[in-house]
Order: sequence, then C-alpha cells, then structure tokens
Amino acid sequence: MKELLEYRIFLVARIAQAAKEFCEACLLLDPSVKVSGEWTAHQVAFHIYEINRLVYDARVRQTLHEENPLFENFDPEEWMAAHYTGNENLEKMLSEFSANINDLCKVLSSLPNEAWSRLSRHKILGDELTLQLWAEYGLAHIEEHLVEIRRGV
Repeated sequence: MKELLEYRIFLVARIAQAAKEFCEACLLLDPSVKVSGEWTAHQVAFHIYEINRLVYDARVRQTLHEENPLFENFDPEEWMAAHYTGNENLEKMLSEFSANINDLCKVLSSLPNEAWSRLSRHKILGDELTLQLWAEYGLAHIEEHLVEIRRGV
C-alpha cells in the first residue's frame, strides 16, 4: 500500500511538472513551426489545452462525482478540424491549461485512497476504468506532445 501511495504522489507531481515543461517549451518556439506531422506548435498547444479540458480532466472529475459514468469516444482529429481557427492566443491558452492542471492536481492530491479506484466505463475501452487510469492517460497525453514540442525547439 505504501508503494501505491508513493506512486500516486509521484503521478500528481509529474502531471504538474509535465504541464509546466510543455508550456515552457511552447513559449520557446515560433508558433507556426511544424512539430507534429502537419501540425504547428500552435495547433499542438490548442490540442493539448482543449483535450485536457474536454477529455482527461473532465473524465477524472466525472468519475469522482458520478457513479460509474459512461464516456463516449472522442475523436481529437475531428474535433480539431471543427474547432481550431488559428486565432487563439497562445499565452492565454497555455495560462489556462496551466491553471486547469494546477487545479486538477489539487483535487487529485486531496483524494482519499478509495477515490482513486472509482470506476467509469468507455464505449470502446470497456468497463472498470479507474479514476487513476484517467489521470495516467492525461499525463501520457501531455508527455507525448511534450516530446513533439521539444523536437521543434
């Protein structure tokens, strides 16, 4: 049990640190530089900001507050095509992303142990998905795009 508690403390700290590193790396780049296939640094920043807010943060919070919620699949490519304009202010997006992550980390840090095991369902991924899993997926998403952004620096 001690190792699990230590892991969760590490997980929350790493989420905060990865988000900070992502924001710092984005600010070092020309927003128009391509960093991920056809996506620019600005597009990746918009993507991480919105997907964190709409998917990972939302699923953690919904799992925490509802009994076994069911999540629909989310297509990030389709969502980007429908919502990205290129006019979004980079600094504002990064600031809001950072604030959202900091708030999420406060929530996660205050959870009792049993809350990390609260369950949810997903149309494609299946049943018995824990709150901890959504936090881990959120971290993996940030780290995936952090690598892309760092390649562009």
